[in-house]
Amino acid sequence: MRASLASSIAVTCAAVLALPVSLTEPAAASAPPAAASALPPAPELPGSTQSLPLEPLGAATRALGGTTASGEQGLTRRDVRPFSLVGVVWDDPTAPLHGTVQVRTRSTGDSAWSAWQDVETHNEEHGADPDTKEGSARALRGSTAPLWVGDSDGVEIRVRGEETLPAGLRLELVAPGEDPGQDPGQDQSRGGAAEPEAPAPHTRSATTPAAPAGLSAAQAAASAVNAQLAPYGAAWIPALSKEETELTVRNLPQTEAAEGAGAAGQAAPAAAAAKPYIGPQPKIITRKGWGADESIREKGFVYTSTIKAAFVHHSATGNNYTCSKAPSVLRSIYRYHVLSSGWRDFGYNFAVDKCGNIYEGRAGGVAKPVLGAHTLGFNTNSMGIAVLGTFTKSNPPAAVVTAVARLTAWKLGLHGVNPKGTSYLISGGGNLYKKGTKVRFNSIAGHRDGFATECPGGRLYGKLGTARTSSAKYQGRP
Repeated sequence: MRASLASSIAVTCAAVLALPVSLTEPAAASAPPAAASALPPAPELPGSTQSLPLEPLGAATRALGGTTASGEQGLTRRDVRPFSLVGVVWDDPTAPLHGTVQVRTRSTGDSAWSAWQDVETHNEEHGADPDTKEGSARALRGSTAPLWVGDSDGVEIRVRGEETLPAGLRLELVAPGEDPGQDPGQDQSRGGAAEPEAPAPHTRSATTPAAPAGLSAAQAAASAVNAQLAPYGAAWIPALSKEETELTVRNLPQTEAAEGAGAAGQAAPAAAAAKPYIGPQPKIITRKGWGADESIREKGFVYTSTIKAAFVHHSATGNNYTCSKAPSVLRSIYRYHVLSSGWRDFGYNFAVDKCGNIYEGRAGGVAKPVLGAHTLGFNTNSMGIAVLGTFTKSNPPAAVVTAVARLTAWKLGLHGVNPKGTSYLISGGGNLYKKGTKVRFNSIAGHRDGFATECPGGRLYGKLGTARTSSAKYQGRP
């Protein structure tokens, strides 16, 4: 539990500009009864969040007029504005939710209701390391994992506690906002038509190119950190051959200042120019490509000193999405992480959908050692990859394992790491290991290796050995 977390973590990164982030839009007024007509649609740009306080459930509690936090809380069926992702938050981020959370929803324009769906309650193992500015921010809330339910306009929820429930339980209903209109890539598990022509490989010039007109300062900063790999405002960073990748790495600077808020960070991958093993750069859909609203995250970027290991996660958002909807899932998770849970940005460094498309996650530059909020206690000198879906009982598609292998072959190769090897990280506390413990991990590890959790699901965890072997082959290792 976070209540017992130990103190500081030595993170070799510059301080982040700690601007306050609002948690959600103002809470909705008392919800209408189920028989009431649906509310008018909320504006689709740039997304929206409805935050509804939960109420005591059960005849005995209602008869007594009770408001106790123990027992069962929830909301009866009701009409709401359109949404696609749900989650539950509460006031104290150190308070666990011991119990079950179940929701059922009504598809937009359809009178039929879904069956009850479980929401993953054990989410405290994700997030920023304690005593970092992000990990100790006043905006933080406790939260469940988010669940993707698709376009919906009706909801019912019940939260049943095994012990006293945390105070301030609220249902968060997130609408992802308008799709940016970019092709997220072909469904690699089914083949598909040829992709549109990709931007030419972008090498470093003597001067940093000017950002094109029409980009906000936050959008320009998010693009600038990838300017050695793709043009400003690019929807994706192109895949390169191994030879092209090695040339691009040689063109990267040894160190360079981080963009925004005066934070300085090491680019570090240029050190890999002298290393013989690096995988070809995969195609990566940028934050611009999946439609990240750069105005909601905190300004500036935060870096760690290097990348020694990659932690693989599943998002626990369920598998009920098409790959064309993956950008919407990402935008919804992003809003939930920042506006509902109080994080400074999207938690994971990268995401992979079930078709094998790779996405830029937390802002700061895909080739740089960006400090994430994915593996509590072990965010320093690591990266987090979230596979969109739930893989406790479902097997991950082969395209997912291939994408994880290709991404790690490139990113770990930038830092001279063997995907089949092991690396040591220092625990920051709040996990299986006491603060300061030196822990050896596989270079490609599962979240459960650093915390008592089922993440990334037993079926995905069982494929990590295959990913390690393939990743090493992509790097050209014997």
